[in-house]
Amino acid sequence: MTAASVSATHPAFEKLRSHRIDTLNLTVEEYRHIKTGASHLHLAADNDENVFFVALRTFPMDSTGVAHILEHTALCGSEKYPVRDPFFMMIRRSLNTFMNAFTSSDWTAYPFASKNRKDFDNLLSVYLDSVFFSKLDPLDFAQEGHRLEFDKPDDPESELVYRGVVYNEMKGAMSAPTSQLWQNLTSHLFPTTTYHYNSGGEPDHIVDLSYDDLVRFYRHHYHPSNAFFATYGDIPAREHHERFEELALKRFERLDIELPVKDEKRMFAPLRVDQSYAVSEGEGTAQKTHIVMGWLLGHSFDLQENLECQLLANVLLENSASPLMRALETTDLGHSPSPVCGLEDSNREMTFVCGIEGSEPERQAELEALIEQTLQKVVEDGVSQERLEAVLHQLELHQREIAGDQFPYGLQLIMSAIPPMVHGGDPVALLDLEPVLADLREKIRDPDYIRSLIRRHLLDNPHRVTLTLRPDSDLENRRQEAIREALARRKASLSDDEKRQIIDRAAALEERQQRKDDDSILPKVDLTDVPLQLPEPEARFAGDFAATLYARGTNGLVYEQLVLPLPAMSEEELLLLPLYTTFMTEVGCGDLDYLQMQDRISAESGGISSFSSARGRIDDAQDLSGYLIVNGKALARNRDALTRLLKDVFTGARFDEQGRIRELVAQVRSRREQSVTGAGHALAMGAASQGLSSGAWLAFRLGGLEAIRGIKALDDALASPDELAQLCQRLTALHERMQQQAREYLVIGEEDQLDPMVDSLKACWPAVQDATGEPWKLQPVSYQTRQAWLTSTQVNFCARAFSTVAVDHPDAAALTVLGGFLRNGFLHRAIREKGGAYGGGAGQDSVNGCFRFFSYRDPRLGETLEDFDNSLTWLRQAEHDPQALEESILGVIGQLDRPRSPAGAARHAFHNRLFGRSPEQQARFRERVLAVTLDDLKRVADRWLVPENASTAVITSHDNRKDAEGLGLAIEEL
Repeated sequence: MTAASVSATHPAFEKLRSHRIDTLNLTVEEYRHIKTGASHLHLAADNDENVFFVALRTFPMDSTGVAHILEHTALCGSEKYPVRDPFFMMIRRSLNTFMNAFTSSDWTAYPFASKNRKDFDNLLSVYLDSVFFSKLDPLDFAQEGHRLEFDKPDDPESELVYRGVVYNEMKGAMSAPTSQLWQNLTSHLFPTTTYHYNSGGEPDHIVDLSYDDLVRFYRHHYHPSNAFFATYGDIPAREHHERFEELALKRFERLDIELPVKDEKRMFAPLRVDQSYAVSEGEGTAQKTHIVMGWLLGHSFDLQENLECQLLANVLLENSASPLMRALETTDLGHSPSPVCGLEDSNREMTFVCGIEGSEPERQAELEALIEQTLQKVVEDGVSQERLEAVLHQLELHQREIAGDQFPYGLQLIMSAIPPMVHGGDPVALLDLEPVLADLREKIRDPDYIRSLIRRHLLDNPHRVTLTLRPDSDLENRRQEAIREALARRKASLSDDEKRQIIDRAAALEERQQRKDDDSILPKVDLTDVPLQLPEPEARFAGDFAATLYARGTNGLVYEQLVLPLPAMSEEELLLLPLYTTFMTEVGCGDLDYLQMQDRISAESGGISSFSSARGRIDDAQDLSGYLIVNGKALARNRDALTRLLKDVFTGARFDEQGRIRELVAQVRSRREQSVTGAGHALAMGAASQGLSSGAWLAFRLGGLEAIRGIKALDDALASPDELAQLCQRLTALHERMQQQAREYLVIGEEDQLDPMVDSLKACWPAVQDATGEPWKLQPVSYQTRQAWLTSTQVNFCARAFSTVAVDHPDAAALTVLGGFLRNGFLHRAIREKGGAYGGGAGQDSVNGCFRFFSYRDPRLGETLEDFDNSLTWLRQAEHDPQALEESILGVIGQLDRPRSPAGAARHAFHNRLFGRSPEQQARFRERVLAVTLDDLKRVADRWLVPENASTAVITSHDNRKDAEGLGLAIEEL
C-alpha cells in the first residue's frame, strides 16, 4: 500500500484493494472496519446520484417472518430519533431518488439514494440509527407484524381477529399460485437450511412469532460484525467512513456471530411432491395444475460456476429458439412454460427450474420424460457455436448497459455484488466479468463443454425435486374454518384480565397512531434545497431526414426507435393492438421462421420490442394521439445490424405461423392472470377510472382488468382452428395498415456513433411517405363506474376515482400536491397503520385527467372506501401544518427530478416532445407546484373531488360477494 493511499484511508478502516473496471466506468474499493470487521464496498463513479446500502446476514430457521417483520419494525423509531415513524417521515422531507428496505432469503438490506448531498447525509443519519439503535417498541411490532384484536377493538363480545401489516402483506403475496409454487419447491430442494423457510413469513406461522423472539433476533443479527456496507457515487470513501464511524461504528466491539451458514445436504434420489393451492369455490380446476422440476446446483459465489450456470440456463431457456423453452412452449402437456423457469443465483447455492402451468396432475411423469429427453437430445446434438456466441453476447451487453430507469444504477450494481459478499465470494470479480467472459469464450470452442455442463448439473444430478401443485376449490374454506375455530378456542380460553389486556393494547396502539410526534428532531431538506429546472438532454436533428439524435454516455451501446402515428382503427382493431405489438418481435420474418428470428435477434441485438403509446393533449385529456414504437438496443459494433433488424421486423413480420400465435396468446394470458396479486392496486385504479377519459378507458381495455378477461376468452376460443385462422388474418391486416404510416426515428448513442447510425438508416429505409387515411382518434368518454371484480385472493385492492384536468390546467399542480398531502396526513395512518393494509394513497393522473385513491393488500373493503371519503373531510376541517404542505411539494419535485439512465433520459425527452410536453410547459408546471398553498388544496378538492361524482372499483374474493353487493357494487367475474 502506498503512502498516499494510507493517508487517504480513514484510521478506523483498512483498505483491502482497489480495482478499476473500465466497462462500468468505475473503480471498486474494498475496505474493512478494523474494530468490528464490518465490510465496505465502495463503487467510486463520476455520478452525483449517491447510493447507500447496509445489509445484515439474516438466516431465519422458521417461517414466522421474523427477519421481514424486523425490517419493518426497525424503521419505526430509534435512539436518536424516537418518533413513531421516522422512515415514512423522512420520505416526506427528503429529495431521495430511492428509499426502501428489503428482506431477502438470507440477508436484510436498508438502501437509499439521493442526488443532494445534504439530503444524503440526513438519510444516512436516520438509517444508521434505525439499523443499529432501533427502539423496537412492542406496539410497533403489534402494528407492523401481527396482533390479536377484537373485530370491534373495544368490544370483547365481537370476534377475535388477526391484524398486522406484514400479516396482510404476506396473505396477499402468498395468494399468488406462483409464490406458493416457488416456496413449496425451495422448501423441498432445501430440507435443512434457511431456504427451507419462507423468509417473508407464512401467514399461519407469522402469528406464532413473539415480541421476545423479535428482540432476540435483532440482538443476534443487527451488529456491525455481521454487516456489509456498500456505497456508489462521487462521495469519496473516506467521507463515508467518517460518518459511519461517528454515527454508529465507534460504539461497537467485534463479535463472533454464529449463524447457520452451511451447504444443503445432498439427496441421492429425485423426489416427487404433490401439493395443493387454493382456487375459488365454483371456479373449476381443469388445466390449472403447475408441474415444475428443480435441481440444486453449486455455489452462487463461485464466479466460474455462476457464469457457467448462467450460460447453461440461457442456452436452454433464453428464448423460443432455445431447446428446452421450445419444448415447454410447444408441448400439449400444459398451457405455457412456468413463470418460475430459469436460474436462481441469489442464494448460497443455485437452483435451476423448468416446467409448465395449465396442466393436469396425471401429466407429471410425461413432463419429466419430455424434459429429460430434451436435455438428452441437446447432449447428443450439441449446441451450435453461433448460439453459444449469442448467449455470451447477451451476458456482455447486460454487463455493459447503464440501466437506472426503474432502480438507481448504482443500487443495481450493489445488489449484484451482495450475494458473494454475504457468502464469502469475491464481489469485485462478479462486477468485472470481462476476464471470465474471455475464459468462457475459449471454453465454448470445445464441443463437449456444454454437453458436460448439462450432464453434470442436470442429467446426472440426483438432487432434484418434481413438484405438482394442483388446484383445490375447498382449500381456502378449510383454511379459513381452521383459523376461525382456532380463534374461537383462543377467545373461549381468555380470562377477563386477558380480554382487558387485548382491549388496552388496541387502545394504546390507537392512541400511538393518532399521536402527533415532534418531528423537528428529524433532519430535513426544504424548498430552498430544490434545484432549478433540471436540464433536458439536448437533441439535434438530421437535416431533412426525420431523425432525432441524442449524444449520451451509453458505455458502448446504441439505441434506436422507429416511431409512427397510429392509423384510424375500428374498436376490434384497437383491442387487437396489444397482441399485435407483443407478437411482432416474436414471430417469423420474411424467409425466417420464428425460431430462426429468435436466434438472429439474440445474436445481433440486446433485444427488440414493440409497443403503442397514447396520451391526451396538455390542455385536454380526452383528445388522444397515439404512436407505434419499434424499439431496440445493441452494442455499438452491431449498430448497422440493429438498423437492418428493426427494418426487417417492421416490414417483414409474419403472422401466418398459427401454432406460434396460439402459444403466444397462452403466454400473454398467463402473464396477465399472474399480474393481479402483484399489481392489484393499479388494476383497481384502472377499473375505477375507466369512464373518466378516453385515455383511462383505453388503458382499462388494453391493459387492465377487461384486458385480462378478454385474453382468457380469446385463449379459450382459439381451440377452434377457424378462430385461430381469423386472428392471424386480422393481425396481418393490421400490420399492413401500420406500414402505410409516415415514419420518424430516434437515435441514441455516444457522439461518434450518431452520424454513422443516421447513414445506416438512410441506406436501409426507403424514403418516408406521407401517411394515408384518417389519423387515429377516440371519442371522449364520460360515465361512472361501481364494480367489484372477484378472483382468488386473500386480500383486497380498493380504488376510487374522480374526473379532473389535464396537465396544463392551472389546477393540475394543486391536485398533484394534494395526492401526497392526503397520503402523508391521513391515508397512511388510516389504511396502513390502523387498517393493516400493506399500502394506500392517492394521486393525480394528469395524463388521463383523473384523481385516484387506492389501497394495496388490504384486509378491509367498505371501511377503506369510507377512509377515502374521510380524508377529504379531514382536509376541509382539520388544522394543517404548513410543513406538511412543503413535504408534499418536495415529494412532487422529487418525482419530477427522478434520475434516469443516459438513454432513458433521452427517450423521456423525445416522447415528451412527441406528445407536446415542451420544456416550457414542464417549467410552467414546476412553478405552479412550488406555488401551491393550503387554500389551493381545499379549493381543488371542493371543485373536483365531489363524492357523488366518484367512481369505485375493488378487487376482492368470491367470499366477499355479499359485502360488495351491499356497497352497491356490480359484480364482475375475472
